[in-house]
Order: sequence, then C-alpha cells, then structure tokens
Amino acid sequence: MHSGACLCGAVRFAVQGDLAPPDACHCSQCRKSAGHYWVSTDLPESRVSIAGADKVGWYQSSEKVKRGFCSVCGSTLFWKPIFKDMIAISMGAFDAPTGVQIEKHIFVADKGDYYTIADGVPQE
Repeated sequence: MHSGACLCGAVRFAVQGDLAPPDACHCSQCRKSAGHYWVSTDLPESRVSIAGADKVGWYQSSEKVKRGFCSVCGSTLFWKPIFKDMIAISMGAFDAPTGVQIEKHIFVADKGDYYTIADGVPQE
C-alpha cells in the first residue's frame, strides 16, 4: 500500500500493490502544468482510491487527456487518458518511501533550456 496527498490534505489517495517505475515527462504541457517536468507512475484505476475526490478539479488539456488538481490548494496530482483505464499519479505527492526510481525521461527534445538531464537514466 502506498499513499499520498495534495499540499493541504483535502485530497488523499491510496494505491494497492507496488508502484510502476515512474517516468519523467519533459513536454511543454507537463512542464507548464507542473511548474517543472512531471514525474509520475502509471497505474490501473482499479488499484487507486481517492478520498476527497469532490475536491479534484479536472482540466482537459487535449482531446485525449485530462489533468487532475486539488481545487483547494492547486497541487497537480493526476494525469488521465480519457479513453483508457489508467491514471498517472504525481510522484511528488506520495508519502515516502516509494521504493521506486525514475525509469526513463520522455519528450526530452521539448525540455526546458534552464536545466540538464545528467542522471544517466535513458532518454526518449
């Protein structure tokens, strides 16, 4: 069991079982949404329970994806494909320990010019 919450605690979540290795997305949408690059773990929705779901605001950022955030404190928490039984949860919102490490960096051609990726993790 893994758990976490937004900054103010209005939204809490729990995950049954292990977390999938996270990826770090450097696309412009993720950077603008998260304030830096977005690191998340992708999970089947059936393994995730959300307390305070009525406090989750959803923004549909494309015709295929919506992003979930706490409507009280603004914490970016979720990334959800509209037509798929999957939800990505922000690694920064989990309580420690998570027991996982970033598996890969994606959309690195679109990364910000103010940082370098030098952790030795594969880049796509």
